[in-house]
Amino acid sequence: MLLLRRQLLPLLRAASPLPSPIHRCACSQLSTSASAAPFSLEEYLVASCGLAPAQARKAAQKAFDESSKDCNKKAFEELNYSRLNSASNPDAILALLSSVGLSRADIAGIVAADPLLLRSSAKNVGPRLLALRDCLGLSAPQIARFLLVGTRALCRCDVVPKLEFFISFYGSFERVLVAMKRNNSILLSDLERVIEPNIALLRQCGLSVRDIAQLCLRNAWLLTFNPERVKEIVLRTEELVVHRSSGMFKSALTAISCIDKEKIAPKLKFLRISLRCSENEVATAVSKMPCILGYSEDSLLRKIQFFTKVVGLEPQYIVERPVLLGYSLEKRLVPRHCVVKMLQAKGFNSNISFSSLAKLGEKDFRLKFIDCHEDSVPGLASYYASACAGDVPSEVQLSS
Repeated sequence: MLLLRRQLLPLLRAASPLPSPIHRCACSQLSTSASAAPFSLEEYLVASCGLAPAQARKAAQKAFDESSKDCNKKAFEELNYSRLNSASNPDAILALLSSVGLSRADIAGIVAADPLLLRSSAKNVGPRLLALRDCLGLSAPQIARFLLVGTRALCRCDVVPKLEFFISFYGSFERVLVAMKRNNSILLSDLERVIEPNIALLRQCGLSVRDIAQLCLRNAWLLTFNPERVKEIVLRTEELVVHRSSGMFKSALTAISCIDKEKIAPKLKFLRISLRCSENEVATAVSKMPCILGYSEDSLLRKIQFFTKVVGLEPQYIVERPVLLGYSLEKRLVPRHCVVKMLQAKGFNSNISFSSLAKLGEKDFRLKFIDCHEDSVPGLASYYASACAGDVPSEVQLSS
């Protein structure tokens, strides 16, 4: 470990203040200088990549952390002979990035996001980078946006065939980037053994390709699971009385895919006890609002206590309207309840149910309960803003 530390310390030496911006000439000087000073990644990031000293320090630390996660012999050898031990390989990578039209600012952002790109093999990265432009037809700005999330895939495999597949699947390059921001490993998964079988399985559930693309846009990890695991998720979803033909099937799949199998039964039991209802009633509530399975018990309990102890709702009311459990307690439910109580205290009564009150969009709520009463109840808007910020009367406060 001590030897590993000695090998890595030169990469993290603090950068000395530079008198002026250094451009490509600095790159050459770093490469050819006969100075005995060891190569400093941090100084290189400032001089050749245009990062601010604070950015460079953070990026160099990130490179160190990523490289030293696994301190076994293989990892040590990789670090010992790392292409970051001199400026020659980083120079080659920067030249490749520049060759596809990326600006200095683009390159700085990409390197800051993934400084280990500088140690990748220029021989491998070069053709793949050029293929993004020449084969896939991406513009320089598109390549820059891709590299902010996709350098790991670029360094490990030929990304063009997979990008072509996902652009067709999601419908646009921009939507692929959205999915990659959620799970950038989709380009590292095997198309034939993982991605395509999972899509085929979901199609067997009655979902169209468009449905699956929408489902996996923000839940891209579902595509990268082992197909056997996806089969299990589908079965567990159906066990919760969410049939494949149900409009909530996609939401249920998402919720179940995020929860360990052994945690579902305890969560259902918690809901049954907290809402004082039967197993069938809980199952029905979950089928209407599957995502409540992903909420913490503390969050659910605080909402249930608010509904029953503060608002005065019966547990059965909540069971029949589980969507209430999906609203923010602090930002929506409590502030709106406070406004209605204030209006009632001023003699303004409303026949709107609590469920309807919670469902109102923010614009409609303000129009019906804030704006039209602003003259007769001065300060109502400020009161609502304060409630949204957490400043609420003691009678509606709940212990954390």
